[in-house]
Amino acid sequence: MIEPLLIDKSKKGRLAYCYPSLDLPRSFDQELAHLPSHLQREGSARLPEVSELDVVRHFTRLSRMVHGVDNGMYPLGSCTMKYNPKLGEEIARMAQFTEIHPLQDISTVQGCLSVMYNLLEDLSSITGMSWGSLQPCAGSHGEYTGLKMIRSYFLKKGDVGRTKVLIPV
Repeated sequence: MIEPLLIDKSKKGRLAYCYPSLDLPRSFDQELAHLPSHLQREGSARLPEVSELDVVRHFTRLSRMVHGVDNGMYPLGSCTMKYNPKLGEEIARMAQFTEIHPLQDISTVQGCLSVMYNLLEDLSSITGMSWGSLQPCAGSHGEYTGLKMIRSYFLKKGDVGRTKVLIPV
């Protein structure tokens, strides 16, 4: 079943909810002025104009199409299971990804490497970081990898005195 995008259900003038004006000392436009110009939107956001009921039903239908810790067993940490669209799961199960062997001839995996490279480029662009890693498999593995990267960063800068990590609970 394909769920249409909310923008495709949009009808001009249809509103879900209108928030009252806020009494704030600074306007949103003043806050945006601090952003670099290349990060500022040039026009209005093209947001869907749909009813509240449309939004609720849309996301309820999407939630039924997702496998998560609330409706089945998942062998990794639950912090990795936020929202996995069925399409993403189908793509991840494709033989072109699942049947790759580490010793396979590199010329036969160029499509997969291209997808991973483009994903890293996009993530780097979105986060403003110079590069990243797709290596960690799940929550604690990702946290450990992040700590190792942070340690490497500070060691490279000659800052060897950092030995503590603050962990929110």
